[in-house]
Amino acid sequence: MTADDVRNVLVLLREAGADIWIGGGWGIDALTGEQTRNHRDLDLMHRAEQEPAVLAALTGAGFAETLDRRPARFVLAHPDGREIDLHPLRFAPDGSAEQSSLDPDQPFRYPAEVFVTGTIAGEPVPCLSAEQQVRFHQGYEPAERDRHDMAQLRRVFGIGTHI
Repeated sequence: MTADDVRNVLVLLREAGADIWIGGGWGIDALTGEQTRNHRDLDLMHRAEQEPAVLAALTGAGFAETLDRRPARFVLAHPDGREIDLHPLRFAPDGSAEQSSLDPDQPFRYPAEVFVTGTIAGEPVPCLSAEQQVRFHQGYEPAERDRHDMAQLRRVFGIGTHI
């Protein structure tokens, strides 16, 4: 997944009227303002009620669902190998949000202040804050890419991470 691919997906989803935020590796690169590694996929958070518009836009662009872990997440892939990992969010009136997890008693929480703006290829993009990224990189055995991503957050923001 290249920076141009990310920009094209964002344009497509904006045109469909969908609100999205970038997480994962691309989200960390958006926060740092530079691409620091190759990315196999794009993690996007979206408003749960906008899922039909998100699906219509992406399937219209040739993506097909390859993994269904709803209500927590689902994955769409393109025949050329690009993947988009989608995470539905339910927003509260105060701007905070929740994402279901595979454990119904343990949803992922997104305080309102974690929805920020980063930069990809010089363009502003909606993404998740460094603090939220650190939260999401806990509770599992980190891969080398996770260690790299946390190192970028430490380098740019001087924040503590668990790995």
